[in-house]
Amino acid sequence: MKKILITGAAGFLGSHLCDRFINEGFHVIAMDNLITGDLKNIAHLFPSEHFEFYHHDVTKFVHIPGKLDYILHFASPASPIDYLKIPIQTLKVGSLGTHNLLGLARVKKARILIASTSEVYGDPLVHPQTEAYFGNVNTIGPRGVYDEAKRFQESLTMAYHSFHGLETRIVRIFNTYGPRMRLNDGRVIPAFMGQALRGEDLTVFGDGNQTRSFCYVDDQIEGIYRLLMSDYALPVNIGNPDEITINEFAQEILKLTGTDQKIVYKPLPENDPLQRQPDISKAKELLGWEPKIKREEGMRLTYNYFQSLSDQELLKEEHKDFTKYIN
Repeated sequence: MKKILITGAAGFLGSHLCDRFINEGFHVIAMDNLITGDLKNIAHLFPSEHFEFYHHDVTKFVHIPGKLDYILHFASPASPIDYLKIPIQTLKVGSLGTHNLLGLARVKKARILIASTSEVYGDPLVHPQTEAYFGNVNTIGPRGVYDEAKRFQESLTMAYHSFHGLETRIVRIFNTYGPRMRLNDGRVIPAFMGQALRGEDLTVFGDGNQTRSFCYVDDQIEGIYRLLMSDYALPVNIGNPDEITINEFAQEILKLTGTDQKIVYKPLPENDPLQRQPDISKAKELLGWEPKIKREEGMRLTYNYFQSLSDQELLKEEHKDFTKYIN
């Protein structure tokens, strides 16, 4: 039986990856320090003899006994609300955490896949974004702590690949959505759905003409799985190229939820990208991958998930204590 370590395992994507690899017949070692993750996302896996959980911060030394075949590094705050609250921890997990896991992969002779992001492109001057584009990033702006953590992570990973001959993979993840997202994490889909379910007006930042491209989680997980099992070491975009403006998307949410709230506008945050659309030519060619789930279906499944939450979960705001992580 193959053994895989998944960091950030109690988070949105990490928990879905745990499900996928359990279903593929792997022994899954899940690791998370639970800053932004939640054990309820993986609680259903605890009875499995092929699943184990470590409550650990990967910026500290990581020890896994025995053999290890694969590592998926998905530990990182991913929403602006989180990484603006814990900027130093965000930088540390992208640098020290990545260094620790690359070292572990080298010792174990394991293949490692690093979760990068479309944010490495910053506010892009090229549209759609190809893997060859170097990006337009403000290193000292408020988003720089996340953008630069991921850009450094890619550089360090490629250095281990080139210098040590380590088997590495890099996925550049574009906006992904689906069940297990946190309602109040600041990203557009849970924000809109939470507001709609609470009867609040939908908040659009800027004029709403900025664009995003949303990929349903099942499609994203399939792309990540195929990349891990491929023999390609350079970064690959995994996302849905179906681009939509935020204004159009807000209207879709109002139609889906059957509500009649207004759309209200607030100032656009600094360095918020105006366009985001992946060029997935490389994923199609190398992995035979492209998204299958249409936004209408994916949004319905996601809305059903949020509807299933209790009133207490729906109404609560995120007030997690981050102070112990600020160092």
